[in-house]
Amino acid sequence: MVLLLCGALAMTLFVTGPARAKGQVRDSAWTVSGPSPRASDSGPLARLRLDRASGALTLQVSRSGRTVVEPSPVGIVTERADLSRGLRFVGRSDRTVAGQYRSTVGKERSRAYRMTEARFRFRGDGGARLDVLVRASADGVAYRYVLPSGSGDVLGETSAFTLPADADAWLGTYRKDNENLFKQYTAATAPAGEYMAQALFQTGGTYALIAESDLTGRYSAARLVHEEGAPTYRIGLWDQRVESDGPLSTPWRAMVVGDLATVTESTFTDDLAPASKVADTSWIRPGPALWTWLAGGRPAGQSLSMQKGYVDYAAARGWPYVVVDAGWYFDPDQWDVTDPDWQRNSWIPELVRYAKQRKVGIQVWIHQRDLDTAEEREQWLPTLEKWGVKGVKIDFMDSEAQQTLRWYDEILPATAAHHLLVNFHGSTIPKGIQRTWPQVMTMEGVNGEEKRVNTPEHLATLPFTRNVIGSMDFTPGAFHRAERPNAASDAGELGLSVLYESGIQNLAGTPESYDARPQARRFLEQIPASWDRTRLLAGRPGESAVLARAKGERWFIGGTFTGDAHTATMPLRLGRGKWLVDLVLDGADGLAREPRVVRGGDTLSVPVVKDGGFAAIACRWRPGVTSCDRPS
Repeated sequence: MVLLLCGALAMTLFVTGPARAKGQVRDSAWTVSGPSPRASDSGPLARLRLDRASGALTLQVSRSGRTVVEPSPVGIVTERADLSRGLRFVGRSDRTVAGQYRSTVGKERSRAYRMTEARFRFRGDGGARLDVLVRASADGVAYRYVLPSGSGDVLGETSAFTLPADADAWLGTYRKDNENLFKQYTAATAPAGEYMAQALFQTGGTYALIAESDLTGRYSAARLVHEEGAPTYRIGLWDQRVESDGPLSTPWRAMVVGDLATVTESTFTDDLAPASKVADTSWIRPGPALWTWLAGGRPAGQSLSMQKGYVDYAAARGWPYVVVDAGWYFDPDQWDVTDPDWQRNSWIPELVRYAKQRKVGIQVWIHQRDLDTAEEREQWLPTLEKWGVKGVKIDFMDSEAQQTLRWYDEILPATAAHHLLVNFHGSTIPKGIQRTWPQVMTMEGVNGEEKRVNTPEHLATLPFTRNVIGSMDFTPGAFHRAERPNAASDAGELGLSVLYESGIQNLAGTPESYDARPQARRFLEQIPASWDRTRLLAGRPGESAVLARAKGERWFIGGTFTGDAHTATMPLRLGRGKWLVDLVLDGADGLAREPRVVRGGDTLSVPVVKDGGFAAIACRWRPGVTSCDRPS
């Protein structure tokens, strides 16, 4: 009995801190730590502190004894109470949150997570209640606010992230479609303004990617607001007032923390999100697509014969999809969308039948304004399903307001019910949506191949920022566009098809551009529908990125580099034994193929041209094997 009492007392001290007299608050700081990612490295540790004088909360994040995020404000203001100050600690409870799930797309198919969750309970002025949930895992720290019914609308957050002043920062200024370029600053010297909530910071070899997860129509999307000269980035919400008529759990304020490989390979924002709401996912099939917009523009979207030609080309390549972009339902000579019998006038059913015979699925572009009411969704979605269309590319939401997020809450179950894959353009970024709604194959939220202002530095930053958070429809492969930032490097353009993960990898080139580059065409014919594993081989944001992604026993490698021509080196971190690395490089007369035999863990040396890159397939070496091509 004595031993049991001692054990209970020890557990009480662990959970709530030092004992305290009634009415006296001595607890002022608590820690939450996740499992260590490896024996030689301690994982992220969160330290929540309550200032007893002001009743204000701060959160600090460290890793292996080094501060990554300085003590930063934590708090929320509702129409009923200011819960950023005057708080009194009530109690703490801890639990372990762990699980496994399979993703339809992403950098890793089979996933397992384990987090420590601590719930801190506070009371504010007038008895207002606030719970702060803090989670820590091997690759991140996150927190959210939980408010009871009757708290009223949210007027804002005091949440912020304060970084070491000299921390390197990779930031993109905010815009409603999340498509601005990333540029490098330091945390304190970045210009004043608003930045996208996908900001990367680095200090002392440790990185922190600021993100959010579990964003739905119950709340408003965040951006980062920065004042010049200060290393603090506070949360700004799209809406000045977030409507709430019941209990509220805000989105997670997430920090993906670790070395660069840990951050790049992390699935933390998905792990935080709710489990899948789609019971049967057997119909959800990712894969490459021939995207006809950059290949043929609006005329292609208005021409059945052109689209049949694209279907034939995709079938010959083994690509499972063709995406018909804008124009197919806006030609007044074909049909009028206001006509109740409008579907009789479309040639899409004929294209679907033609494509089905060739084992190619059709996806179609549609403007969000044609799906923004329940009546329109009931008109469009069942019809597209009846026609046999496999997916929809929905464009021009151009908002992260609570009202728009509520529209996402409506379109997601509707597309799942009608077995339609989804690609959102002019949109928010994934933020955990792909775990909860696995039919979401990809989202734009990126300044991709369609735009004409990209830089080599932007290309080398995306794998460490936007693409960490979820699938990204950059639309690589547009060899025919002379203005692309790696125009002198066809090998670098080819490598983007691996470097950037997307559940539907929309390949943006013309058939003629692929036929003129048989090595690129051969490589793209090998691209898998999805990836089993992802590993960072080398890189630094804004300078270079080399990622390897596995499907079965084969690894696909893509690399991009900035600066002058040089020989790039990287460890072949694929496993022990001998590997055949089937390289595609820029040669004097175009793309060249160069097979090499290398041992796992050895250094791979690759010549790259100015602002160039490379692509490769790696497979286990066996005597007589000279190619990693998939058996025909």
